[in-house]
Amino acid sequence: MKKLLIFMIISLSFFTSLQAAQPTMTMTDIHGKTYTITGTDQGLKIKGLEGKVIILEFFGHRCPPCLATIPHLINLQNNHKDEIAVIAVEVQGYNNTQLKQFAKTKGINYIVATDANSGNLVTYISQRARWQGSIPFTLAIDKKGEVQFVHAGMLPESSLESLVKQLK
Repeated sequence: MKKLLIFMIISLSFFTSLQAAQPTMTMTDIHGKTYTITGTDQGLKIKGLEGKVIILEFFGHRCPPCLATIPHLINLQNNHKDEIAVIAVEVQGYNNTQLKQFAKTKGINYIVATDANSGNLVTYISQRARWQGSIPFTLAIDKKGEVQFVHAGMLPESSLESLVKQLK
């Protein structure tokens, strides 16, 4: 009986620790900076970006709505540079060299990474948010690392601005 009780306690603590495990991923941007990202019950924690509102967008280099959103994200990053971090992951297959040139041509001033260099982030978000692949796909994460907004499709600049003001 004592052995059975000990086995049950050990099993329970093992399964509890499995549920509490938080996946950790790494993402390397086009400039070679690596970010450690930890999935949580309510969102994401990104080392080095703590205390900032994060706008995370999946986009494509051939996607007209995505291309139209780039100037909005540039303005957003400029207007709130110390309070937010815009992160964009390109999901239409550009390699790092191509994306780096693309970002330079477009004047992108925010964090950009290829799908290949985003670790398991795209897969993780796909599973958690039930993302089906439509782009642009935007998540807004508050200063505590909790996802507060998920949207498939283009957002007007005024909506992005209002969203950031609500989350600051």
